[in-house]
Amino acid sequence: MSKNIHEKSLSDRFHHLHAVISGQRFLKKQGLGNEVPFFICPYKPEEHNEMIRMQGQLVNKLEQKGIRVLEINLYDLAVEMLQQREIWEQTLAVEKDVSKSELKEMLQGVLDAEKHMVPAIAAKMADAEFDVMFPSGAGEVYPYIRSHNILNNLQSTAKDKPTLMFFPGEYTHSLESGASLNLFGIFHDGYYRAFNIFHCEP
Repeated sequence: MSKNIHEKSLSDRFHHLHAVISGQRFLKKQGLGNEVPFFICPYKPEEHNEMIRMQGQLVNKLEQKGIRVLEINLYDLAVEMLQQREIWEQTLAVEKDVSKSELKEMLQGVLDAEKHMVPAIAAKMADAEFDVMFPSGAGEVYPYIRSHNILNNLQSTAKDKPTLMFFPGEYTHSLESGASLNLFGIFHDGYYRAFNIFHCEP
């Protein structure tokens, strides 16, 4: 598949994703060397609604083939965690009265990737039987939660099954800076080395 994936139709991308993810090479983590089985599915931010629909269709089609998908929406998980700690209503109440930086600082403490988010993801993994995990919602939780922080802290927890993160932006590689996640194609969201799912062969 062409490196310039944004030139491919959504239908072409859907078929590529399904072909790769349903293949034994992907499910058995073959050909990765010693790398963690983490993959990125980048897409244009303006395609977000279409990608949500595509993800749902992909999950349905994979499950028809007996491939179980654990979906983790980071925004939904963040809200769930705030509700469990009984600070969701408080957060909504103070949002209009505090600065964005104050709100960001407050949420980053409660939703810290290493201390809180990844353990919450690990708990969902432990409760589920799955073959591949789909984290999404990276755009909705920025800047409180950074995608590369989630991936970095998930490495030891999620190394046994493939993980495919749906990412609204660009995933680029350069000799100078390595692999870079650029949220919405604008915000540098950190360096992280993973595999671009569209560069993987079925």
